[in-house]
Amino acid sequence: MSVASKVVAKDMAPVTPEYWALACAHLAKKDRVMKKLIPQFGDAILETRGDAFVTLARSIVGQQISVKAAQSVWDKFSALTKRLTPAAVLKLKVDDMRAAGLSVRKVEYLVDLALHFSNGTVHVKKWQEMDDEAIIDELVAIRGIGRWTAEMFLIFYLMRPNVLPLDDVGLINGISRNYFSGEPVSRSDAREVAQAWSPYCTVATWYIWRSLDPVPVAY
Repeated sequence: MSVASKVVAKDMAPVTPEYWALACAHLAKKDRVMKKLIPQFGDAILETRGDAFVTLARSIVGQQISVKAAQSVWDKFSALTKRLTPAAVLKLKVDDMRAAGLSVRKVEYLVDLALHFSNGTVHVKKWQEMDDEAIIDELVAIRGIGRWTAEMFLIFYLMRPNVLPLDDVGLINGISRNYFSGEPVSRSDAREVAQAWSPYCTVATWYIWRSLDPVPVAY
């Protein structure tokens, strides 16, 4: 699993998906690997915390750096304002953001993210009614957010049940290890395996991640 998704938010009580138990029963019935994996992780479950803007800002800060470095930069960046909101970020000085450890490009990305939220380009209040691809289309229009980040957002913030992040290295490696005895796996191989997971690809992906790293991750 990539670095960005391992930056853990700690400021709000976790929320868990209502569909989890039903999904686990479905997966155990449909897939031999899931039947074996799911009981290994007891009561562990997908959790989400924080708000949409903070979740996406964290994903930008955490890009291409270690978990430890990402947390250090995040702590310094978030300390620049009492409450991290789009309006607050737009008021920050570039020099202060750079001094927190952010690259020039990441400063630009965070400002663009704040602008999208401030001017209503992203329809946060409508997301619950929108399908996954429509939300991804909105998010990838923001600089610094690609499809992988958008899919992580669907999983960890919106907790959508049927996301299959084929660009995620952890998912591909986990499918290789659990289904193909470690042999190389293509996207089409992964998609074929995941046919049995639908409509709960998110839950299956989460258990595949756990098979590689038992510590649950929350955005």
